[in-house]
Amino acid sequence: MTGTRTYITTTIPYVNARPHLGFALELVQADVLARHRRQAGDQVRFLTGTDDNSLKNVLAAEAEGTGVQEFVDRNAAAFAGLREPLALSFDDFIRTSSDPRHRAGVERLWQRCAESGDLYRKHYEGLYCVGCEQFYTPDDLVDGRCSEHGTEPRLVSEENWFFRLSRYADTLQELIASNRLRIEPASRRNEVLALIGSGLHDFSVSRSQRRARGWGIPVPGDPDQVVYVWWDALGNYVTSLGYGTADDAFDRWWAQSGRRVHLAGKGVIRFHAVYWPAMLLSAGLPLPTDILVHDYLTVDGHKISKSAGTAVDPAGLVADVGTDAVRWWLLRDVPRVGDADFTRDRLVARADSDLAGGLGNLVNRVVTMVHRYRDGRLPAPRGGAPGCAPLARACADSPREVDAALADFDFRRAAAAVWTIVEEANRCIDATRPWESAGAERAGDGAAGERLEAVLGALVQACLHLADRLTPFLPEAAARIAQQCTAVDGVLPEPVPLFPRIET
Repeated sequence: MTGTRTYITTTIPYVNARPHLGFALELVQADVLARHRRQAGDQVRFLTGTDDNSLKNVLAAEAEGTGVQEFVDRNAAAFAGLREPLALSFDDFIRTSSDPRHRAGVERLWQRCAESGDLYRKHYEGLYCVGCEQFYTPDDLVDGRCSEHGTEPRLVSEENWFFRLSRYADTLQELIASNRLRIEPASRRNEVLALIGSGLHDFSVSRSQRRARGWGIPVPGDPDQVVYVWWDALGNYVTSLGYGTADDAFDRWWAQSGRRVHLAGKGVIRFHAVYWPAMLLSAGLPLPTDILVHDYLTVDGHKISKSAGTAVDPAGLVADVGTDAVRWWLLRDVPRVGDADFTRDRLVARADSDLAGGLGNLVNRVVTMVHRYRDGRLPAPRGGAPGCAPLARACADSPREVDAALADFDFRRAAAAVWTIVEEANRCIDATRPWESAGAERAGDGAAGERLEAVLGALVQACLHLADRLTPFLPEAAARIAQQCTAVDGVLPEPVPLFPRIET
């Protein structure tokens, strides 16, 4: 197999509760990138998974009165179970509490950083947010509360292992400013550069066994300490490839990969764009090539959050409105920059307008006309159908426009580029009025018959082009469109509705 090797990852969420629509956004975005790069001929590996070794998970299990392993097993299964409802194509799913690859890789990463002299133990006292699994200074807080969770951090005093993050400030600044470590969008790159410019402080990378409730990976050589959840979790991007074992997947997909692409939400940018690259530098490993940052989904202006009670169950939503409707809203309506407020009514309006009323209606009209005017016989492809030049340009331009938009991590722009074909196809029908050509042909006008043949051929080809372009975005719908517009023994299948309207 030829083509660039592209390794695409999502963050791995805590499993203190079932998945919500905010994480589904990241999964669908990563899936579109993976499918798009496969379509372009790349060799692609797409990873997702769950962060099981968090104190949040332990506390949630205790509150429920359930054993921790049983609790995380159940919730992790719900995350893995999003594959079918969201039509995901991930190649690998890692669980940090039970995957045998993970512990060996975390221990090896720790040892490499220790060999670089970047790990040391000291006593520390600070304000700790359990929700973020992070220490904060008073200056980091808003009215004494964590800005992400709105809770007051706990005062924690203990002895931990620390990582010499400060040692890598200048190197990180240069890598990010030069775009060798690409962070998109630019506003997030500037945010990271400002964070580094304000001064980086060494951070704690372990917790006591007592405070961790004995849950997690013991620190190599210091069993009274557990590897801090962020150190543990960030390692999944290489441990899933067999780092620390004899598996050659690490060399293939990390050390020798053309692109190493991380997707992450804006709330964890510090960890992915500062902590993780510094850890890799310390261990002497290649850095990611791209960190693509998305903003949040909100409900009534509030971030979708399991702890805040604003979660929307993606599997339940799909059961209600369908996979295509959920994927299309996430891709068509969520902006590249800025939060997007979710309501079911907005999703339904978009699906009924675009999918049922736009795309589905277009394909149905085209196939119906082929059956009505040509007994379902597929018209022979012809160039230069009268009145269809803008449609031909839209079909020719869309691959480049979609590719450029996705390279910029702009899914809404990419979806709009595909949608241009739908709009131009409907304009082509309105401009050429095939039913009039059919009437003139029946009256003996041979030229009208040739025009009709050319227009129908152009419209069927446009629908097939739509199926191809939509494959990364709506893989199931794209397959239905292709089937509807592909002749069997020279005849198109009878037209069937592709997208049922959804009740508001």
